[in-house]
Amino acid sequence: MKRFLPLTLFTLLALSGLHPAQAQEKYPSKPVTLIVPQAAGGANDAIARVVAQKLTEQTGQSFIVENRTGAGGNVGAAAAAKTKPDGYTLMLTADSVVVINPSLYKSTGFDSLKDFEAVGSVATAGYVLVANPTFPAKNMAEFIAQAKQQPGKINIGSAGNGTLNHLIGEMLGKETGIELIHVPYKGAAAAVTDLVAGQVQVSVQSLPSSIAFIKNGKIKVLGVVNPKRIAALPDSPTIGETIKGFGTTPWYGVFAPTGTPKAIVSQLNAEIAKALESKDVQERLAGVGCEPYKTSPEQFASLVKSDLGRWAGIVKASGASVD
Repeated sequence: MKRFLPLTLFTLLALSGLHPAQAQEKYPSKPVTLIVPQAAGGANDAIARVVAQKLTEQTGQSFIVENRTGAGGNVGAAAAAKTKPDGYTLMLTADSVVVINPSLYKSTGFDSLKDFEAVGSVATAGYVLVANPTFPAKNMAEFIAQAKQQPGKINIGSAGNGTLNHLIGEMLGKETGIELIHVPYKGAAAAVTDLVAGQVQVSVQSLPSSIAFIKNGKIKVLGVVNPKRIAALPDSPTIGETIKGFGTTPWYGVFAPTGTPKAIVSQLNAEIAKALESKDVQERLAGVGCEPYKTSPEQFASLVKSDLGRWAGIVKASGASVD
């Protein structure tokens, strides 16, 4: 009877998704790298640092944010997909990387469904179309009218080719029939800096990268991208109030490479949920125009799959492409 016990134990461990060595080791037992496939200073980076700090406090191990930029997030995502599936390298990304890029690029270097385990969503963010204070238009109706009078004369800055900022600008042009000149930057921070300086006239920005400039009057809001008005800017109308049906709510979430033990995925999801329930995290997210957004791994995987199909249709209709 004894000689069958090791085999039985190994079988149980295999069914649980853990290797024998992992079963004896508390997770996490060493620092965890959190890849952010966007530049510092943007929404993804801001959200990741809030979450990483709280997870560090909860687990007693450091969660270290590592920005890996390029190709609208594809470089960082492809790198994350190829890491060892042991729970020590994760990715926290904006939805655009995993649900929009596959329709924008001929090759992303990863498969959103096959290469990742969906751990859980983290937050949603407010997005706005903002302008330099000297720009004549004060709202969406005036902006559209001005753009139609000056086709190809208004510059719109983005966080880079293929980013959500870029695609929203493309969608806006398609919906209204206006022609804007796209100016891609290496990250949202660089784009908003040039917007403040008057080097570009308008830009689509996340609230984490723009709210401080909005509050001190260095840029002005023309319209909110989200379908509903956002708590951080309750008096700012949505773009959808002028262009019926226009609007999207960007989300951010955590992914692990495929093959990561289910027990670790479940533990990470629980730790994230706990972090999002804490008052300090909620306040820090609200301070940059974001809201906590919790899902189970299964719910998050379903969201990714449905949004892949939804955005494929939007991208096709907009005519946007990167390569």
